[in-house]
Amino acid sequence: MNSEKSHIRRDDKVKVLTGKDRGKIGKVLKVIRKENRVVVENINKVKRHQKPNFKNTQGGIIEAEAPIHLSNVQLMCNHCLNPIRIKMKVLEDGKKVRVCRKCNETIEA
Repeated sequence: MNSEKSHIRRDDKVKVLTGKDRGKIGKVLKVIRKENRVVVENINKVKRHQKPNFKNTQGGIIEAEAPIHLSNVQLMCNHCLNPIRIKMKVLEDGKKVRVCRKCNETIEA
């Protein structure tokens, strides 16, 4: 599969654009680059039936977050509080940073 470079990183705030959780905002827990997917906190919750294991895990219905596609989320700016597109900027010391296109503020992860 084609693994493109993602501008969304772990601990970013994102807004869900499509699906049953449209409009909700959550924190990115995990980025799966090979599949172009992200796991967002309290978004796309699914229930799985799990058998009890011989160790100390209990069986039952487990509720967990399922990954959603990168194209269905958009990064949120902490300064202007809007879903945004970003641009990359190179600082004087050669470091690349993400910059909000609306308010030109740097985005810290």
